[in-house]
Amino acid sequence: MRREFIVTDGDAGMRLDKFLAAQMPEFSRSEIQKFSVLQNGAPVKMSARIRAGDAFVVEVVTPQSDTASDNISSDFDLDILFEDDDIIVVNKPRGVVMYPSAGNKTGTLVQNILAHTNLSALGGETRPGVVHRLDKDTSGVMVFAKSDAAYRNLVKTFSAHDLTRKYVAFAWHVPNWTEADITGNIARSSRNRQKMSMVKSGGKPAQTSVAVMNAWPRAGVTEFRCTLFTGRTHQIRVHLSAHGFPVLCDPLYGRGAGNLGSVRDPDLLEFLKTHNGQMLHAEVLEFTHPTTGAQMRFKSHLPDDMAELKCILDDIG
Repeated sequence: MRREFIVTDGDAGMRLDKFLAAQMPEFSRSEIQKFSVLQNGAPVKMSARIRAGDAFVVEVVTPQSDTASDNISSDFDLDILFEDDDIIVVNKPRGVVMYPSAGNKTGTLVQNILAHTNLSALGGETRPGVVHRLDKDTSGVMVFAKSDAAYRNLVKTFSAHDLTRKYVAFAWHVPNWTEADITGNIARSSRNRQKMSMVKSGGKPAQTSVAVMNAWPRAGVTEFRCTLFTGRTHQIRVHLSAHGFPVLCDPLYGRGAGNLGSVRDPDLLEFLKTHNGQMLHAEVLEFTHPTTGAQMRFKSHLPDDMAELKCILDDIG
């Protein structure tokens, strides 16, 4: 699949790999590094600095052995919030991988959607229709492109952050404030390549607005609503953890079992010990329809496990 981009004045001076990552948010930078790129018709290195007016042609490479269409199946019931000829909006369950990869060849969200309807091929063979991502253990609202026109416009929407994304997170500790804006660049951790971390220099700018929805001081837990103004990998989990509020049941940023020692309620302790995956849910997604221009807003209910957690916390008081 071929993608073409023209550099504007605002992007001049960036590294090529960073520029392409911003233009193609559905791919990670490590994946983009494997693509073939021509600059004004000639090969170019990913470390090159780009100039206004430069024309880039990118040949997107996807593994032939892990195409989403290889194992189309309905492994779980889709929770469809909206669908027309151009897009489909679904409520993603926790524990479901987005698309096929080396360790997850079946049972992905994309394969289940393909069992129901078509998706735009512009996302590539492994990621048809994919314009944004949620982690395996994050649930909530997602939009996929069915038509090529919708795919192109949604990619622009997400690249420009011209939409609203709100999440609900249950996190350790209770703040002495009700609202806060968290800013700080995020980059891949040099110690653990599976993790991201806040950095003083380098990385990508990230901003999260955080508001307290509920707090349970006796349990030492807070329910936050987090609004994304950027879309970095693990952004909410990294920002909350870095400021002392790690998301409950988060295996990467939850700071191990250290907080469990303070839990006295047996029901809460049992819940935390038996649940895997961060208590994080993409609750609201608002965007402009990519072909009709209509304003779209979708809100999904908390998944059963987070609703159960909230009942336990309410009982503690």
